[in-house]
Amino acid sequence: MNWWVLKRKIHTSWLVAIACGGIFIGVFAAQYVKSEWSNSFLNLIIAALIIIIIFWRRYVYLILVLIIGGMLLGLWRGSLSQNELAKFQPFYGKNISIIGMVKDDIDTGSSGQIVIRLDGVSIDKIKLPGVLYITSATEVEIKRGDELQISGLLKEGFGNFSGTMYRVSIDKIIHPQPGDIARQIRDWFADSIRRVIPAPESSLGIGFLVGQRRALPADLVLALQMVGLTHVVVASGYNLTILVRLARRLFKKISKYLSALSASLMIFSFIAITGLSPSMSRAGLVSALSLLAWYYGRKFHPIVLLLIAVAATVLINPSYAWGDLGWQLSFMSFAGVMILAPLACHYFFGDEKPKFIAQILIETMSAFIMTAPILIMAFGQLSNVSLFANLLVLPLVPLAMLLTFIAGIFSLILPFIGWIIAAPATWLLKYMIGVADYLAALPWAVSKIDMQWWGIGLIYLAISAACFYMWRVTKYNLREVNIVE
Repeated sequence: MNWWVLKRKIHTSWLVAIACGGIFIGVFAAQYVKSEWSNSFLNLIIAALIIIIIFWRRYVYLILVLIIGGMLLGLWRGSLSQNELAKFQPFYGKNISIIGMVKDDIDTGSSGQIVIRLDGVSIDKIKLPGVLYITSATEVEIKRGDELQISGLLKEGFGNFSGTMYRVSIDKIIHPQPGDIARQIRDWFADSIRRVIPAPESSLGIGFLVGQRRALPADLVLALQMVGLTHVVVASGYNLTILVRLARRLFKKISKYLSALSASLMIFSFIAITGLSPSMSRAGLVSALSLLAWYYGRKFHPIVLLLIAVAATVLINPSYAWGDLGWQLSFMSFAGVMILAPLACHYFFGDEKPKFIAQILIETMSAFIMTAPILIMAFGQLSNVSLFANLLVLPLVPLAMLLTFIAGIFSLILPFIGWIIAAPATWLLKYMIGVADYLAALPWAVSKIDMQWWGIGLIYLAISAACFYMWRVTKYNLREVNIVE
């Protein structure tokens, strides 16, 4: 064995990636490790010393120790959060009154009840962490940012929710002033779009533009889920990437600084309008880091960028690592587009850039392949028409966003001809809805699949092996991939 290989020094960026991988493992393990030591200050000091020393020495043989250091740091952060969540234990199984703030737009459940995500929870003036999953049969107008007082039976949570309360009584609604300004601007502009584009086309256009899926009719939501198009009408990285690229390219010829500034404002504005969901946390962080690297002429390897985003988001909110489906799908989709797709393009086309449709197909297939195992485990089914639906709809989403935006502007400044200007947007959105409805109605649109966790693990192992093989064959440098260019 060539022992000198173990004494080679690792690039700092890969050290960061390895430490971030360890942090995620530690945060994930915190839900199973019940020890007073894991959240102690001593644990944090040991983790910090290990990471600092290894970043100083940087030898290959210290990789395992670096992973352990990252795990200790992640375990410390996750254990702190677990201790905070334990404060809910005395209240489970009791009828209680809770005060909290509405975190996201209101959903409509399958049985017609409203679904609320409640943050900033307080019980008997005791502040508690996490988000509650609430349902209610009450038909009242509730907006993101409103403060609610509710009463009902508190049960244990699921996924990243600290607790659940079903069919609660909404005792009081407080509309704080000035309230959520970004949400008010979004709703004001959405209303202008609805004046010139009929439903459900207007709801789909608004979903494209600002990620407001919750305004979509239930039957359209179901159709989009069945054909694998939900990702384009939620606040996601795809919508944000389109807007950031547009903002950057508009001012690129004027000034690199102005280009970066406009793209940064777009990231901040879009997140403020849509809300900081798990998928938007990932999308915003990845876009901001990619933009920063572009501005300073540096390059992030997608794997490094992916692991940094993973660690940063779980350090901020450890519950993402404990079962948040949106967070998982967001990262898998990112890995598909930024790692699997470029390797596949160079494996099949070499140095020749594939045609637009071919590139869309490869990126769509890559995102589908990376997210399919998680969807199978979560829902026990898989869309057979997802590739067709994405190929028919995805290339037209930027145009639909532009036409919907123009329709909204003309509805405000020239309302008497707004419906004429909005006609192209209406036709395009009607076509997209038609595609979703037609494909969802096919008897073979969805397959039921039952698979265990080890089967999912084997699938991802096979995907990783395929990526490694294509990388070895093509020698493609993934550092050339930048999501904002």
